[in-house]
Amino acid sequence: MKMLEGKVALVTGGTRGIGKAIALKLASQGASVAFTGQRESEHLRNTENEISALGVKCKAYVSNAADYSLTQDMVAEIHKEFGRIDILVNNAGITRDGLLMRMTEEQWDDVMTVNLKSAFNFSKAVVPVMARQRGGSIINISSIVGITGNAGQCNYAASKAGLIGFTKSLAKEMGSRGIRSNVVAPGFIRTEMTDALPKEVQEEWAKRIALRRLGEGDDIANVVLFLASELSSYVTGQVITCDGCMM
Repeated sequence: MKMLEGKVALVTGGTRGIGKAIALKLASQGASVAFTGQRESEHLRNTENEISALGVKCKAYVSNAADYSLTQDMVAEIHKEFGRIDILVNNAGITRDGLLMRMTEEQWDDVMTVNLKSAFNFSKAVVPVMARQRGGSIINISSIVGITGNAGQCNYAASKAGLIGFTKSLAKEMGSRGIRSNVVAPGFIRTEMTDALPKEVQEEWAKRIALRRLGEGDDIANVVLFLASELSSYVTGQVITCDGCMM
């Protein structure tokens, strides 16, 4: 029997990169998957087809994760369609990098809204469902930058650090209902965005990592699978870094 047989997972920002790797990993272990993307696109439909090909139920949703009302309606629709929600992975995120002296209010607000408020929106909508089920796992994708900080990323680091505080507080609030809440903090992970960096830049980053390689989406997805499964049934309120010992 697969680890997540009979479970339903909701993954935000699931069309590419880490989010797509997570959605595919959970599906490979038997979970039905609902996932979101910012807009109707080829990525959205291709991912839906890839997940469905694994023999599980899958449906893609176009979402503005930062919109509270739309999120409430979407989660209600997903619950009606799938019958339950056991796993929530808050992965949706953006960057708007720049030194604080040059950072605009819009750059700050955009990152905080998408990266932090979206986690509030989806968690707020999902918690009543999980509470009625007397169990569930909420997994928030932060970043090593949320722990260490990084020059040129005050907005991004603040949003990812905020996710950690949010997660730990939610774990204390909802533990009595059987709802677990944890954080995965990735390091330098190879994605379409990082693949655009010059090879020498990637090699320089790899030298700073104890394992001497960049991470892959599957590295993060494997940690998420652990936190989504019964293997982590006594793990909540924790931050698991997955960075190859970069910092």
